[in-house]
Amino acid sequence: MIIDAHQHFWDISRGDYGWLTPALGKIYRNFEPQDLKPLLRDTGVDATILVQAAPTVSETEYLLKIAEQEPFILGVVGWADFEAADASHTIAKLARAPKLVGLRPMIQDIADPDWMLKPQLDPAFNALIKADLTFDALVLPQHLENLHHLLQRYPKLRVVIDHGAKPPISEQQFDDWARMISQIAQETNAYCKLSGLATEANEDWQPTDLDRYIRHMINCFGVERLIWGSDWPVATLAVEYSAWFNLAQSYFPDTQQRSAVFGGNASRAYKIKT
Repeated sequence: MIIDAHQHFWDISRGDYGWLTPALGKIYRNFEPQDLKPLLRDTGVDATILVQAAPTVSETEYLLKIAEQEPFILGVVGWADFEAADASHTIAKLARAPKLVGLRPMIQDIADPDWMLKPQLDPAFNALIKADLTFDALVLPQHLENLHHLLQRYPKLRVVIDHGAKPPISEQQFDDWARMISQIAQETNAYCKLSGLATEANEDWQPTDLDRYIRHMINCFGVERLIWGSDWPVATLAVEYSAWFNLAQSYFPDTQQRSAVFGGNASRAYKIKT
């Protein structure tokens, strides 16, 4: 089974997507299952993980309703307020939904770079572990050192790093990001998503611009902990669905490797039975 481990749906009329503005052009519209299904069919992708795009529990509930209606959605990565006094209760309640597989604070949008290490988040992280949910780390390169500390603090926390921590490809900066990615891969059990890289490059990017970043992720996480995702429809700002799918596949000519990166690892990271 081929799994797209990172895609989104949204309804602009909901009003809780603070980042989604008319300035984003082609993706400033509603995206629903009927928009994605032809792309899945054309590429042979069988199933997906649906990921939150707004920092509200109500959006998570909206996504869970879609997932209940669409068999191709194997799981939902939702959102909860980790700072709330009742965070552990909220997480336990959300975890009752059969298709909830993880939670994702939108760390990249939080002003405090040390936010994830706040002691008051301890009940939320422990609730995540108790519920056997995965933590999606939506982080930037400047968060990687703190993420490393977080994973050492919670060794039982199952973690997936979204979009390779968004390396600064457009600036052609590599060393600092590469060093921390390597350290996290070596010293923790974190998974990493091969997703969202084209949108970090310049508008006129070529596959060669992404190459050393992709190869570094492969070298660090291997085919055992790397997970492919489309980041659709956000990624369409830089690359179409099939083009990203084909480019990523080209790095894994071996059938067993493809089976892991394009499905098996997502099943393990999100505890999905396929």
